[in-house]
Amino acid sequence: MIWLYRLLYFPTLLVVLPYYGWRMWRRGGYAKDFQHRLGRFRRLSPPAPNKKRIWLQAVSVGEILAIGPLIQALQADNTIEIVLTTTTSTGYAEAKKRYKQHVYSIGIFPLDFWLFSRLAWQRIQPDVIIMTESELWPEHLHRARNSGTPTFLINARISDRSFKRYQKVPRLAKRLLQKLDYIFAASDLDQARLIELGANADTTASTGSIKFDVTIETQLEQATHTALCEELGFGHQAEQEPPFILIGSSTWPGEEAALLRIQASVIATGVDCRLLLVPRHAERGGEIIHLLKQQPLTWHQRSQNTATPNSVSIQLADTTGELARLTQVADLAFVGKSLEPNIGGQTPIEAAGIGIPILMGPHMTNFKAVAKSLVHSGAALYATDENHLKALVLNLVKDSTARAAMSQAGRDWHAENKGSSARIAQSILAALN
Repeated sequence: MIWLYRLLYFPTLLVVLPYYGWRMWRRGGYAKDFQHRLGRFRRLSPPAPNKKRIWLQAVSVGEILAIGPLIQALQADNTIEIVLTTTTSTGYAEAKKRYKQHVYSIGIFPLDFWLFSRLAWQRIQPDVIIMTESELWPEHLHRARNSGTPTFLINARISDRSFKRYQKVPRLAKRLLQKLDYIFAASDLDQARLIELGANADTTASTGSIKFDVTIETQLEQATHTALCEELGFGHQAEQEPPFILIGSSTWPGEEAALLRIQASVIATGVDCRLLLVPRHAERGGEIIHLLKQQPLTWHQRSQNTATPNSVSIQLADTTGELARLTQVADLAFVGKSLEPNIGGQTPIEAAGIGIPILMGPHMTNFKAVAKSLVHSGAALYATDENHLKALVLNLVKDSTARAAMSQAGRDWHAENKGSSARIAQSILAALN
């Protein structure tokens, strides 16, 4: 099976290379340490006799942010050294910013071609490998199995789409999953799906999502909150009612246009509604600006680092790493990638922990269990489509009591679900002894 994968990988790579080349050019930053993608990682000395080296792979910014508590829990054991890799340029920049002083080395995950993977393994020399969420790289797993290196998949998730795809190739799914020594699923649903696809039931546990353990920025004090609102152009005079702030959290194509229409409907009722757009991919700024130029309300683009006018109706926060802080000024959040034509959903966990009432489209398939649990707890509501979303926004704008109840429900829900990182770290450390 691995030889078939190797034979097919390289011609497939050549076919998709133009697309990835375009993405690299569009996003920028991919040239930085590009040799890592070819396996030319910085050559590391072998682990000291009293040390165990963990190769931890986290795909992009979201995973990089999520693994902080796990790294901290693992590093509590002074025999552990961590080599952290990531796939995206933004994830790489965030990893270096956050963990440069806390891990042994940071790099970019190699392409899963056998020559590149072999070279990376020779240079990193791990005692354990850890992958996050839904990463199943056959060459990487093959090298771990051949070398007797324990493998962990943490925060494992199987979306509806991935589940259906794997069901079409059950033998392949089972072979891949059984190369993993331990799987820590993000929910009971993910655990059940993984076992159904062929994962070892004895070593597949539901530990909860590590994203609950991410330290949420301390709730902004009133003075700081006011200053941030003014920085965004959402300030108000002392004698005036503060504006109602709706945030589009990690939005995808089509969702910004829907939120602009909903904002206009709220304003038509006499409410001073401001819209904070935080797209999932900052490089979509130009596309969103085209939308903003076609509507009458005032707006500002945060990434330009120009002074914000005293008052704007829309702030486009096409920046990276600010979502948690910016969310704190909102009165209501819409979680992106959940309205058609988008499917999958972005994580609502952080907004819930901050205490922001949440609205989601019907397509939260990447966070199915989380979304269902949030709705059940009273912290969030589903919108079936744009019209339903507009109706929910219009109702909640007028109902501060309902928003307060949703806010408290989100905080309570978040607090009840913490602790996954510590449980996972304990299991990993036990497996090393």
